Amino acid sequence: MSTRFTVVCDDDLASEVESLAREYDLTEEEVLTQLIDLGLEETRRTRNRL
Repeated sequence: MSTRFTVVCDDDLASEVESLAREYDLTEEEVLTQLIDLGLEETRRTRNRL
């Protein structure tokens, strides 16, 4: 089962997400999912270095 979250972005961030979606032919949801995954991976790497 998956959980749905709502993300609220300011206009500048929304514009960047839309731009990435167009550039890579993805949906905004796919871009946000990838960005969250990358952020979580970086957090795990940082924790493991401590």
